[in-house]
Amino acid sequence: MTSAGIEAVITAAAPAPVGPYNQAVKAGGMLYCSGQIALDPATGLMVGDGDVEAETRQVLTNLQAVLAAAGATPHQVVRTTVFLADLADFARVNALYAEVFNGAVPPARACVEVAALPKGARVEIDCIAVLG
Repeated sequence: MTSAGIEAVITAAAPAPVGPYNQAVKAGGMLYCSGQIALDPATGLMVGDGDVEAETRQVLTNLQAVLAAAGATPHQVVRTTVFLADLADFARVNALYAEVFNGAVPPARACVEVAALPKGARVEIDCIAVLG
């Protein structure tokens, strides 16, 4: 923890960052989770062979592992961003997303189609949660 009250969140239950960033950062009672793609935490390899539903399940599993490492649950998430390589996948991703973010107050969200995602991923999700 720094003097500014900023703390990195790191867990082996989610993939290690592939660049100079943390899986998440705690600051000011908030948790800022980096985007997760469908990497297997044990192997670092992509899961799903291009199947967007398999990828989405792994992304959500990874994101929940980071939340848990910070002492949070999906019900504390207040904002997400969903990045899709193909917006035609929206309905399939949305159905799986709804299974995880199904609290009394679902988070605010943006969903955008992007030209490309790391490692050829079809979906990436990041989030912000309130701690405590």
